[in-house]
Amino acid sequence: MANDYFRFKRFTIRQSRCGMKVGTDGTLLGAWAHGGSTILDVGTGTGLIALMMAQRFPQASITGVDVDEAACLQARENVADSPFSANIIHQNVMDVSGTFDAVVSNPPYFNHSLESPDNQRTMARHTSSLSYRQLMESAWRLLDEHGEFSVVIPTEGKKEMESAAALTGFFKVRECAVKTTPSKMPRRYLMAFRKHPVEQPEVEEGIIEVCPQKRSEWYQRLTKEFYLDEGELA
Repeated sequence: MANDYFRFKRFTIRQSRCGMKVGTDGTLLGAWAHGGSTILDVGTGTGLIALMMAQRFPQASITGVDVDEAACLQARENVADSPFSANIIHQNVMDVSGTFDAVVSNPPYFNHSLESPDNQRTMARHTSSLSYRQLMESAWRLLDEHGEFSVVIPTEGKKEMESAAALTGFFKVRECAVKTTPSKMPRRYLMAFRKHPVEQPEVEEGIIEVCPQKRSEWYQRLTKEFYLDEGELA
């Protein structure tokens, strides 16, 4: 069972009322995504990514949105207890208005599996609450003409996410294949999309652990401003 809280260097995430707990996916995205002066975190949950973006981009206006009211209440408490600022809204992203320089999302990822009887957990983890196509269309509508939309997605959802992006009109500009260990296949992908193509998308590979409980130099460098302990993993 996940702890009721996870302590980072500059803030603590309490998560007892959230369907999606602190994990490697959210930490990766919060450390990797590009920002701007206005940033929207879709499916903010505990508020982890919103707070990471607020720490990295202290002059930015941060908004987190989620359909789960209990998660929004907890995210607001996490923000209030931190030295950072973010506006947490209980709303479906398809109803959000405005324009943002950056949109980030650790979206629901189970697409063709049995849903949990726990409604909160289903909203957080299953695409029945927000399809990839709906996510892409919302990001397109809310993103500034020169902004960037960043997501983290399991490997099995990569092709479907790319298809939804292409159908919406997005171009992939950055991609990072993330392996748990050097010998394994990528388990997740970090991807960034824009409304206009680039000559050559940036492609990289990241490894989380070089051996059990020993983080790689890449992961340490990416997350060094957040983790309390170099050996700690979300």
